[in-house]
Amino acid sequence: MKQKKQRSNAAVTTLPIRRPIQRCFDIYLLPTFVAFFLGFLYPFIHGIYLSFCKFTTTSNAKWVGLDNYARALKDASFMHAFGYTALVAVTSLIIINILAFAVAYALTRGIRGSNLFRGVFFLPNLIGGIVLGYIWSMIFDGILIRYGTSILLSTKYGFIGLLILMAWQQIGYMMIIYIAGLQSVPDDLLEAARIDGASGWKTLTKITIPCVMPSITICTFLTLTNSFKLFDQNLALNNGQPYIFQPDGSFIHSTEMLALNIYNSFYQNANSRGVGQAKAVLFFILVAAIGLIQLRYTRKKEVQQ
Repeated sequence: MKQKKQRSNAAVTTLPIRRPIQRCFDIYLLPTFVAFFLGFLYPFIHGIYLSFCKFTTTSNAKWVGLDNYARALKDASFMHAFGYTALVAVTSLIIINILAFAVAYALTRGIRGSNLFRGVFFLPNLIGGIVLGYIWSMIFDGILIRYGTSILLSTKYGFIGLLILMAWQQIGYMMIIYIAGLQSVPDDLLEAARIDGASGWKTLTKITIPCVMPSITICTFLTLTNSFKLFDQNLALNNGQPYIFQPDGSFIHSTEMLALNIYNSFYQNANSRGVGQAKAVLFFILVAAIGLIQLRYTRKKEVQQ
């Protein structure tokens, strides 16, 4: 009886506290919604509107319809940046995820100092992209100068350098996600495979990898979207150089990725800011579509497994 009275008294005492919170719930959420609208939703909608306008500042926008999109799609530098970005994204997707999974698999085998290695591999992810870009630019130039070239003068070395920079920065982060997935693999499945005489490779491919498919989904999504959104590393490493001159006298940056191309289109020529805004909208649609397709494909693999 005493316990029931105590419970009823507790319910009575907490009831007046809960009801005001429930009544004022909308008021508590209002600042979040206002911040979301002002900081994200309104600029996004206004940016889409500006992509249909010719402007130098947002106050003198003049409606031009689809002209900006037509100019963007005819821009040779934009199409080159799209192809180069796709190449970098696919290559880095393979390299980063294979190496991150290999490191995570090795560190979950019970080797000595695994916690130290996790911290060391994760540390580059804490360094800003601009800082990393300038550091690696000096490292590459210090090596390439012996061969009479520079990362600013070679498309091949610019591509390789960007892949090394991205892998060095992102492998540690993906490794943490893969470690969490590997540690969640049921021990009884691994023990059953060991008893049945399965080899290490067969255990890895038939049990471990299917069990960590959720981690693979997350890592491939993050790697793919991060590669397409890459900007500061590309800017600091070589600023999209060297140049490729076109027959009409214009030039394009041979190692320029999409984000950097949009930035240059918007800020290098005030009369082409509408074109830069149209490129940004196309860029958003592209990244969103690729991300959704990748998520749908890898999630199907999770269901099948």
